[in-house]
Amino acid sequence: MNAALLTLAVPKGRPLGPTLDLLARAGIGSARSLAESRSLVAVLPEAGMRFILARPSDVPTYVEHGAADLGIVGKDVLAEGRHQVYELLDLGYLRCRFVVAGPAGTDPTRLLDGAGHLRVATKYPRVAEEYFRRRGIQAEVIYLAGSVEVAPQVGLADLIVDISETGRTLAENGLVVLDTVMESTARLIANRASYRLRGERIAPFIQALREAVSGAPAV
Repeated sequence: MNAALLTLAVPKGRPLGPTLDLLARAGIGSARSLAESRSLVAVLPEAGMRFILARPSDVPTYVEHGAADLGIVGKDVLAEGRHQVYELLDLGYLRCRFVVAGPAGTDPTRLLDGAGHLRVATKYPRVAEEYFRRRGIQAEVIYLAGSVEVAPQVGLADLIVDISETGRTLAENGLVVLDTVMESTARLIANRASYRLRGERIAPFIQALREAVSGAPAV
């Protein structure tokens, strides 16, 4: 590994396009080539950077363990993973929200008044447990790897906690949003040691992203 290069872990898949758009606005237009590359590790010498393309849920792991100095990942991933990284900047895209949803016609006041015992299906057990604990509601959190929308239909759970962007998938499965747990956007994160030891190298990159987010021209 070339220590002079700044290594950034970026999420592949659907988040990659808007991430490369942001990097281009920050003055790293050559990063757009990552979209056409089949390699998951790429060096852009002209930018002085190395890129790791990773699953969104794996980005904080690369950063936490020092394989990457920095990473771009959704707040939803950070909230569930609770990795030991610094969260530096709200990048403002990949906007979605954690929601509590239940069958249409559900009275949210009755269900969320804490009087009864709830079963909640989710792919995000830490976020769900924290939400219900904070509200003083007794809830049995049931982990599912996917398709949590099915759980209330088949009697596995009373409610779900899941990510929602438009609410369309919830509606198609007869569910409505009862409460918002938290909003989520993409965040710039840093390895703690890199942030301390490579501050002079990292600071200009943070500033370029900050200006790109705010709409100021990259210098």
